[in-house]
Order: sequence, then C-alpha cells, then structure tokens
Amino acid sequence: MKNRDAALDGVRACAALGVWLLHVGSNTGVMYREGMYAWLMARLGIAVPIFFLLSGLLLYRPWARAAIEGTERPRPVTYLWRRVLRVMPVYWLVTALTLWAWGGLDWAGWVKWLLLLQNYFPGEPTPDGLYQMWTLPIEMAFYVALPLLAWALDRWARGGNRPVRLLTGIGLLPLVSVASIVVARLTDRPEFGLWLPYHLVFFACGMAMAVLSVWLKESRAIDALAPQLLVLAFLLYAVLSTGLAGPRTLTLPTLGESLVRVSLEAAVAVLLVAPFALAPRADSLRHRVLGNPVVAYFGRISYSFFLWHAPVITLQLKLTGAQPFQGDFPTVAVLSFIVTLLLSVGSYHLVEVTALRLSRRRPAPAPRPAAREAAPAAPAG
Repeated sequence: MKNRDAALDGVRACAALGVWLLHVGSNTGVMYREGMYAWLMARLGIAVPIFFLLSGLLLYRPWARAAIEGTERPRPVTYLWRRVLRVMPVYWLVTALTLWAWGGLDWAGWVKWLLLLQNYFPGEPTPDGLYQMWTLPIEMAFYVALPLLAWALDRWARGGNRPVRLLTGIGLLPLVSVASIVVARLTDRPEFGLWLPYHLVFFACGMAMAVLSVWLKESRAIDALAPQLLVLAFLLYAVLSTGLAGPRTLTLPTLGESLVRVSLEAAVAVLLVAPFALAPRADSLRHRVLGNPVVAYFGRISYSFFLWHAPVITLQLKLTGAQPFQGDFPTVAVLSFIVTLLLSVGSYHLVEVTALRLSRRRPAPAPRPAAREAAPAAPAG
C-alpha cells in the first residue's frame, strides 16, 4: 500500500505542476498564442479531473474494502472531521491573506470564501489570486456526499456479487454529469460547471478504480499493458488539445464540445492513474520515477503548492507591472515556482502536518463501569 500510494503522490505532484504551468501560461499569454504548444498547455486543466479521480479512489477505498471484505466501515463523522482538518486550515491561511491583500470584499464576501460557498453565488467576480479555488467547493461537496453514496452502494451490493454490483452502481453516476452538462448548455447556465454533478464522472472513475484495487489487488494485465496505457493517454491528450474539445479561451464550448471534452478528460485521467493504482509493482520503472522520495514528497506538499501558486503569480505580476497576458514566461515560471515551493514547504509542515496530527487523535476509550456487587441473598422465609 505504501508503494502504491507513494506513486499516487507522484501523480498528484505532476497534476499540481500542470495546474501551475497552466496558470503561468495563461497569465503570460503563452497559452493563447498560435501553435500546438499553446494548445497542449491550454489543456493542462486535465490536472483537475486527475485530482478529482484521486479523491474518489483514495477516499472511497475504505468503504469499498468494507463492502467487499467485510472490514469496518469508516465512521462518517470522524471521516468528515478529518477531511475538514485536512483541507480547511491551510485554505483559510492562504485565502485570508489573499483577501486581505486584494479582495476588497465585505464581511459577507469573506464568509462565502472562508466557508467554500463562492461557487454558489454566480456572477460575483473572483478576487485576484484566488482563481484556482473554484475546485475546492466541488471537492468539499464530494466529501459530504461520499458517506451517503457509499451507504447506498453498500446496500445495493448486498444483493449478489458485491464487486460487480458496486461497479454497476458506480457506473450510473456519470449519467448525472451528462445530464448536468446537457442542462448547463441548453439553458445557458455556465455556473453548473462549478458544481459537483458536472464533475461527478471523474470522482466516479476513481471510485470504480477503488473497487477494482480492492477486488483484484494487483492486475497483471494492467501491469503488462502499463506502457501502452500511458502512451494511449498521451495520444488522447493530443486529441483533447484540439478544437474538438472546444476553445482554449474562456468562451463557452458547445454541448457537443463539452461532452467530448469531459469524455476525453475522463479517459486520459483513468489511463494515467490506472497503472499506478491497479498495478502497484514497486520495482517497475514508472513507480521508481513517480514513487521516488523526492517526487512523492512534492506530492505530499502539492495541496499547499496548489493553493499558493496563484497568489504568488499575481503578486509577481503586480510588482513587475506586467500587463495582462504579457508577462515574461521564463521569469514568471522560475520565480513563482521557487517562491511557491518555499511557501508550500513551510505551510505543509507548520499547518498541514499539525492539522493531520490533530485529526488522527482519538479520544481515550471510556472507562468500563465498575462491576456491580452481587445483591445479598434474600433472607430465608
């Protein structure tokens, strides 16, 4: 399990770097230039579906194991408390500092952002340096929904072959995303793209992978086909980086383009993660690369890196007076990476690790009640 999760930390590290590179490219205008390189950079948003898939995989896995192997199920209250401590403290730190610097919001605006409610108030401008935070309300919505989804799937799985029935139930979840995409495009409601149903397909892919990882333990077929799967992922990413998946600007795609994009993103995410989640052979080259201590460590600090990179890029552009979409790409990339990395290391060890330790504390078991003294025998009559 450690080797498997170390490699998955490496996958998370690559996704975090993808988000950072995407925002460096967009803020400096490189992403909007002509040529295939610009299109490839514009589709680095694939990192978000990868993050969502990893959440579905890692968070649902204990419930999948309980349903298949009969182990103890996670306690919803404990699980949610740990999720809050995992996500919120460092989020509050970065968001509060950024809002203080550039937010200009009233108290209601602060409340919305600090409680991850910003996605549910469409039309309000995003403060500078917080444009990456739209994914976190979606993550939190999944955290809240997961215990209910796990309960429903567990009930459904009791009627037969449990792994197969779990996969069948999970297979219905992408239909929610399809319906959300259709409604969003036909009714011109782009804010649907900021809500969980639109992205549920990615979490569902991770949940299905969790079931397979428990059921199959380690797939020899996936292990043998891992190089081909990774090559296929990059080929599909090249297709994703074309006009078939919609424009690379903030212009809304058509219904067909939206469906193509989500389908390709789901396929690429699955193909990239499957060799590490379903064939965790520690001696393979792919695991030695992404599971090595340096890359795995970056994966562990990747959440802080994700949070800090946008405020750092924003501050750098403001200090240099760069015009929108006209910054110097190499300079912004190098300086923002170094500063973000330093801040991430600090906030990981000072905030995230502290919160994780707190989340793992368990209350001391209640003392057993003292044994009652035997009642005296009734006097003989």
